[in-house]
Amino acid sequence: MNLNQILIVIRGAGEMASALAWRLHMARFRVIMTEREKPLAVRRRVSFCEAVWDGTAEVEGVVARLIDKPDRVSPFYVEGEIPLLVDPNLTCLQALKPEVLIDATLSKHNLGIHRDMAPLVIALGPGFSGGLDTDMVIETNRGHNLGRVITTGPAEPNTGVPGNIAGKTTSRVMRAPSDGEFIALLELGAKVTAWQKVATVAGLSVEAKLDGVLRGLIRSGSVVTKGLKVGDVDPRGDFSYLTTISDKARAVAGGVLEGILRVYN
Repeated sequence: MNLNQILIVIRGAGEMASALAWRLHMARFRVIMTEREKPLAVRRRVSFCEAVWDGTAEVEGVVARLIDKPDRVSPFYVEGEIPLLVDPNLTCLQALKPEVLIDATLSKHNLGIHRDMAPLVIALGPGFSGGLDTDMVIETNRGHNLGRVITTGPAEPNTGVPGNIAGKTTSRVMRAPSDGEFIALLELGAKVTAWQKVATVAGLSVEAKLDGVLRGLIRSGSVVTKGLKVGDVDPRGDFSYLTTISDKARAVAGGVLEGILRVYN
């Protein structure tokens, strides 16, 4: 089978899923993404799930377009775009019959994926075990194993600690102080200072904990639960990072590409 005939369905269209969709698309694979009805991406400028809200979304020159049913997929390959379906339960698999299924939701647990769903089933991060519920798991924890293809056994457990950027970890992340509606007071890319008010949830303040650039912020008007990640401050202050795929996401995407080529090459 020619590589450009292989159909890959990616479950999820957030930051990590979008990075691997971008890489697979650039490698000339046929890719379709699925999402839930109201995605809550934080790094929205590099997440194809924004197409659910806006009809299209662009990441580093590649466009994803919202479609309404699987039988409308083919024309978008001709146009060079990635089709995206609202289909969190993967009902499209029966019609599409992909060669590869990838769970890229980073849900930290298995949401119903099993090896019988496609000839090759891959998942990202903790909650999955290579050779058991999936054929392969790609390590998502930073370190020497980041991007490693695991064919036997699980990925590393979830640490609960955000990655280190410029010496900052948990202080980079803003979380919802309560359940309620998230109202943004600033735009993505805004410069912020420590303890500056960025948003509110049910009238309670969401504040930055350090100086930097708002690299991530969920959509204003979203309904959130207490403790949910709602924003991300980048202390490096480089505005280009707002619209570019991260080093971690590129490494994980490379692991996915390797895993597919192990089977289909």
